[in-house]
Amino acid sequence: MAQGKRQQRERLAYLAARLLAEDGSIDFAHAKRKAARQAGITNPQYLPDNREIEEALRSWQSLYQQDELPLRRLYLRRIALAVMQDFLAFNPYLVGSVLNGYPGPHSDINIHIFSDQQKEFEMVLLNLGIDFTSETKSVKLGDRTFLAEQYSFYQEGVVINLLLLPENAERISPKAPDKRALERARINQLKELIDK
Repeated sequence: MAQGKRQQRERLAYLAARLLAEDGSIDFAHAKRKAARQAGITNPQYLPDNREIEEALRSWQSLYQQDELPLRRLYLRRIALAVMQDFLAFNPYLVGSVLNGYPGPHSDINIHIFSDQQKEFEMVLLNLGIDFTSETKSVKLGDRTFLAEQYSFYQEGVVINLLLLPENAERISPKAPDKRALERARINQLKELIDK
């Protein structure tokens, strides 16, 4: 990769990382586009991939959020664990920034759950007294695309997103947008992370 192109990618990765760290409500793709707009870059070959942004985000947070990051991470993981325990019957998996250890100040907690019984799942939400919104999303897992319902609600001031996927989708290894395997953790794995 030419030196100028590499420097532009590094610069955009750092800008995107700063946006993610300061406004955890946006995702990698949005941060990348916003960073490119701010830098006046229109050539897609200068856009960093998610791995480059992740590295820049870890670097940025270790410099500017080193004191608050461990506390935020632990707080969000404990909330995620409580939610996952409420939905144990639906085989919950934690995914996203709370799992990978680099949540921003406004990061959502994202949990994949698996069931073919949508009405049963909604009854659990109602029985728990959860005031939720839902939206249908197209989700690609492996080589297959599923229509899945995402249920969102607040718990302890944090947005929780539960993505309800078909039961047979649990066996499929999910991929991140950059084609890497998406990290996910079951309850016992999350407990180990919390206890470290």
